[in-house]
Amino acid sequence: MSVSIAIGSSVRKTIAFLLFVFLTIPVQARSLIVLGDSLSAAYQMDLEQGWVHLLQQRLEQQGYALEVINASVSGDTTQNGIARLNLLLKQTEPEIVVIELGGNDGLRGTPPVAIQRNLGRLIDMAEGNGAKVLLLGMQLPPNYGKAYTQRFSEIYPTVADNKDVALVPFFMEQVALFPERMQDDGIHPSAAGQPYLLDTMWPYLEPLL
Repeated sequence: MSVSIAIGSSVRKTIAFLLFVFLTIPVQARSLIVLGDSLSAAYQMDLEQGWVHLLQQRLEQQGYALEVINASVSGDTTQNGIARLNLLLKQTEPEIVVIELGGNDGLRGTPPVAIQRNLGRLIDMAEGNGAKVLLLGMQLPPNYGKAYTQRFSEIYPTVADNKDVALVPFFMEQVALFPERMQDDGIHPSAAGQPYLLDTMWPYLEPLL
C-alpha cells in the first residue's frame, strides 16, 4: 500500500509540473500579417467593417487557426513598409504575409523601379523569415498619364514573376468602377466594398493556407 501511494504521489507531482509548464510558457500562435495602407486599414470606417476583419471571420468560419495581424497604416508607402515589416518579423513568425502596398508610391509619382525594388525587398524579408507571400496588385487612375500608369501596372506581375509569389492582378477590380462601393473621394472603398475586396483576394490566398 505504501509503495502504491508513493508512486501515485510522484505521478501527481509530474502531472502538476507538466501543467505548470504548459500554462506558463507562451505558445507562438499561427499568424497571418496584412501589410498595407488605407485600403486595408478600414479608412473612414470602423475596423470591424474592413476586409481584414472580415478575413479573420472567414478563416475562423472555415476552420483555419490563424490570427490575422493587421499591420496597415493609411498613407503608407513601400519604403515605410520595409521598416515596419522588419520590426514585425522580430516580434512574430507569420506563416503568411499579404503585401498591399505601392498605391501611395504611385500617387506620389515614385519611380516604378524604386517601387519594384522595395516590393522585392519586402518579399525577400518575409520569405527569409519562413513566410509565404501574397502580393496584391494595384493600378492607377488614367489621369496620371498613359506612360506612367502603364509602367506602374507592370510592376506587380514583374515582381511576382521574379520572386515566384502568388499575385492578385488587381485588388480593386470589383470595387474601383462601382461608385456604390466607393467612398465619395473616389479613391477608397466604402464599407459596402469591403466584402468584394475579400472575395477578390480569397481565391489566391486559400491555396497558401
